Amino acid sequence: MATHLIIDGYNLLAVIERINGSGGRHSEAVREALLRELAAYRRRKGHALTVVFDGWQQGAPCEGREHRLGVQVIYSKRGERADQVIQRLAREYGSDCAVVSSDHEIVSTARSHGAFVMSAQEFSGKLEMLAGGVGPVPHKELDQNDELRPRRGPDKKGNPRKLPKSQRQRSRQLKRF
Repeated sequence: MATHLIIDGYNLLAVIERINGSGGRHSEAVREALLRELAAYRRRKGHALTVVFDGWQQGAPCEGREHRLGVQVIYSKRGERADQVIQRLAREYGSDCAVVSSDHEIVSTARSHGAFVMSAQEFSGKLEMLAGGVGPVPHKELDQNDELRPRRGPDKKGNPRKLPKSQRQRSRQLKRF
């Protein structure tokens, strides 16, 4: 089943610009390039996408919604931050959505309502893999590097090479995206 993906637009743009080494203000051209990447991601994965941008300082008096390239774009109204819109959407969709943001307040609200949370850094890596056509590289982290092996006391039982259950579950959830 496809999940509704709610993305903090400027948060994701900041991470992508930090990775690419470019900086500065987010222009219309940069936003359009991001929307093209997200549209390609949507076509490939089939998830419904909503990108939320800030419009609180010079935005319209009411919330702006439009569809571009199959992606729903929301501009928050004047006086309302994109964070508030994302939190409202996370409450509305609950466990049927995933939220992409590195903002702690958004993350805690989304998790409290049962949404899956992915950092902007993780999602930008997914976008980069998709754009480059490179799939996930199969590897066994624990066999290649002993430092990644969880530290265990002598009284612990079970397989010492197996990741903790919470990390295995998160890894399975991330594979959907």
